[in-house]
Amino acid sequence: MTKKLRVGVVFGGQSGEHEVSIVSARAVLANLNRERYEVTPIGITKDGRWISGEHAPAMLTAQADPRLLPGGAASSPQSAVTSQQSTAGDDDWRLATGDWHLPTGIDVIIPVLHGPKGEDGTIQGVFELAGVPYVGCGVLASAVGMDKAMMKYAFSAAGFPVLPWVLVRRVDLERSGEQIIAQIEQQLHYPMFVKPANMGSSVGITRATERATLLAGLHEAARYDRRIVVEQGINAREIEVSVLGNDDPQASVPGEIVPSKDWYDYEAKYLGGESEIVIPAPVSPELAEQVRELGVAAFKALDGAGLARVDFLLDRDTEQLYLNEVNTMPGFTPISMYAKMWEASGTSYPELLDKLIELALERHHRDA
Repeated sequence: MTKKLRVGVVFGGQSGEHEVSIVSARAVLANLNRERYEVTPIGITKDGRWISGEHAPAMLTAQADPRLLPGGAASSPQSAVTSQQSTAGDDDWRLATGDWHLPTGIDVIIPVLHGPKGEDGTIQGVFELAGVPYVGCGVLASAVGMDKAMMKYAFSAAGFPVLPWVLVRRVDLERSGEQIIAQIEQQLHYPMFVKPANMGSSVGITRATERATLLAGLHEAARYDRRIVVEQGINAREIEVSVLGNDDPQASVPGEIVPSKDWYDYEAKYLGGESEIVIPAPVSPELAEQVRELGVAAFKALDGAGLARVDFLLDRDTEQLYLNEVNTMPGFTPISMYAKMWEASGTSYPELLDKLIELALERHHRDA
C-alpha cells in the first residue's frame, strides 16, 4: 500500500480576513482525498496562537466574529476532520515565543491564509526556513502580490494596462488631510476607490463619490494599513481568471462578477448571497483569450507559483481592459471564483487540490 502524503492545512491568521480563511479551510479540508492524504488542521488564532489537531477548526470557528463569517461556517465545525485524520496530535504552541515548530512529519503545507501575515510572504518565509514544501507563491511573489502599490509599480514597469492611481501614506493624511485630498482631486476624478495597500476580500475599501466620502474612505483604509491606494473608478465589468502552474502556468476560462450592490464589497462578496457569478464570462472569444494571456503574463511577471486569481476591469464605455490585481491566495470558500473557474474548465475541486499539492512538491524539489 502506498504511504499517504501528510498534509498540513494552515488557516485563520491575524488579518482582517481571518473569518474568510476559516471558511476557505473548511472547504479544503472537506475536499482533500483521504485515500491519498493524512490531514492535519493547523489553526492560527487572532492573537497568534498556533493550534494543531482535530479540534482546531472548531476552536477558531467558535472564536470568530459571526458577523463576518460567510454563510454555513458556524455549523458542524468539526465535520471535515475526524480523529483518524489528524497526524500531529493536539498541540498548542505560539510562534511569538521562539519555541515553535510545525507538527512533526508534515510532507507539504497548504496555507489557506488571506491577508497580511498569511499571503504577504511572511508565513511563506517561515516555511522556507523550515524547509517544508508549501502550496502557492514564494516570498517575493506573495509580498508583491499582497501590496497593491508595489504590484501596480511592477505592472506599470512590465507595460501592463493599469488605471490611474495615487499612493497616500497614513502619516501624511494625519498631518495634512486637506492637502492630500486636494492632491488626489488634481490627479483623479470621482468616483474613486480607496483601499488599504495590504488587505484583501474588499476589507477596508470605500467607493468615494465626493470629498466627504473620500476623506472617510482614507481614514477607514488607514485603520488597516499605513499605506493607502486611491484608484480611478470607471464604469466597469469585473472579469477574473484563475491561473495554475509553476514554470508553465495555464489559465482557466474567465468568469465575471455581477455584484448585488454598486460594487463587490465584503457584504456583496460573502454575506449578501445575491451577487451573480457568470462562468464562462459573456465576452467575445478574442477578449477571453486576451484575458487568459494577460493573466498568465501578470502571474509570470510576479514570478508566481502554484496558483493565483487575476482580476481585470473592463470599461463598459471604451471596452478597454485594465489589469486590476493578482491575488496569490484567493478565497477557497464554496462560492469563491478560483475553484469555480477551474471546475468550468474541467478540473474539479478535489482534482485542483491534488494538482496544487503536486506543484508545491515540484517547486520545492526544483528550488532545493
